Amino acid sequence: MQKLSIRKAGEPDEALYELLLLADPSREIVDDYLARGECYTAWASDELAGVYVLLQTRPKTIEIVNIAVKESLQNRGFGKLLVRDAIEKARQSGADTIEIGTGNSSIHQLSLYQKCGFRIQAVDHDFFIRHYDEDIFENGIQCRDMIRLYMDL
Repeated sequence: MQKLSIRKAGEPDEALYELLLLADPSREIVDDYLARGECYTAWASDELAGVYVLLQTRPKTIEIVNIAVKESLQNRGFGKLLVRDAIEKARQSGADTIEIGTGNSSIHQLSLYQKCGFRIQAVDHDFFIRHYDEDIFENGIQCRDMIRLYMDL
């Protein structure tokens, strides 16, 4: 497997937005959590391969609010490396819990997060209907509900 170099992101550019919008189609929502969180970029050689954003949501709780791998580089284990790096950064920050949310239709992501040690905590029914203007479909399933997962650190 190719090695990734992960570092804190600078000012967002269009290449970074392309990745962030893979995981969250609302630029307005992305801009909101970019302003409040910490963004990290992953590089394979000198190619931008992935991104994630960490946000402190409550005392001692960090959430991965966005995580994405460039489509041409998916299915190579990079997503797992990004999740593991985010978990380690949350630990280093002193958090007791790390959380992540994904759509009910995000079958691959649900599998990945559970393989990385996350456990399902709750379902926020109709989250994507309430917060997004356009319908989202993945894997032939309408994305309606947010599946909330957590891990104790």
